[in-house]
Amino acid sequence: MLVTELDRLDPILLIALAGLTGLLIGSFLNVVIHRLPRMMQAAWEADAASVRGEELPDTGPYNLLRPRSSCPHCGTPIAARHNVPVLSWLLLRGRCAHCSGTIPVRYPVVEVMGGLLSMAAVAQFGPTLAGLGAMALSLTLITLAFIDLDTQLLPDDLTLPLLWAGLLLNLWGTYVPVSDAVIGAMAGYLALWLVYWGFRLVTGKEGMGYGDFKLLAALGAWMGWQALPAIILLSALVGSVVGIALMVFRRHKKDTPIPFGPYLAGAGLLALYFGDWVQGLMPRL
Repeated sequence: MLVTELDRLDPILLIALAGLTGLLIGSFLNVVIHRLPRMMQAAWEADAASVRGEELPDTGPYNLLRPRSSCPHCGTPIAARHNVPVLSWLLLRGRCAHCSGTIPVRYPVVEVMGGLLSMAAVAQFGPTLAGLGAMALSLTLITLAFIDLDTQLLPDDLTLPLLWAGLLLNLWGTYVPVSDAVIGAMAGYLALWLVYWGFRLVTGKEGMGYGDFKLLAALGAWMGWQALPAIILLSALVGSVVGIALMVFRRHKKDTPIPFGPYLAGAGLLALYFGDWVQGLMPRL
């Protein structure tokens, strides 16, 4: 019934509404990107303390909702009028209203990415289950990419639900037949698992984390096994170019790890929105 009602709306209005929704969700994604790794660290420390028979001091609630967002410099809670996506950052010229500390440009960048990809999802798939799913996938990939850039972690709290969501949606063939989705999930995990162990046996070092396996498995669950070769090739190609550029221009040490998740996420988005073009690259690469 809701989809039928939405179909009656002007397509431009629908896309604009999707963009506004994506901007608002993008603002929340900044909270997730900042807090989820810290929540994970706190959980690990609590588990370790429990094993040692210790009790950590109670520092109050810290989750995705509490406490309120605050300035990273002075700790002043951010007023609602200063928390409007993109607009507040522009009006404040990228500075805290209280202490004038610099607010990184990545905050509005995440919000804009959320808005643009939400618009792309509705423009390509319409006000359908596939459109909503594409929005959810896009927004989650943004979150995973930035968390991996910051911490070199791809949290199970995001990758595993993403995998199961892809399989669930494809029970009805939303993007690919369910058989292709199941094979894609298995092949995605095993492909990077084999690369990991091959690299480790040859060099004695870990070339990537287990989160990368799970993320590629999730992408296979959403887009099927047919998309995996192009996703792997594109992510490896871009990752290699960026890694070489970092070593040449920023004196990035060879032993310093480079997160692979952002490249997988970017290649996954290309496969989602430009699947035919991505598949067509394979014979030429």
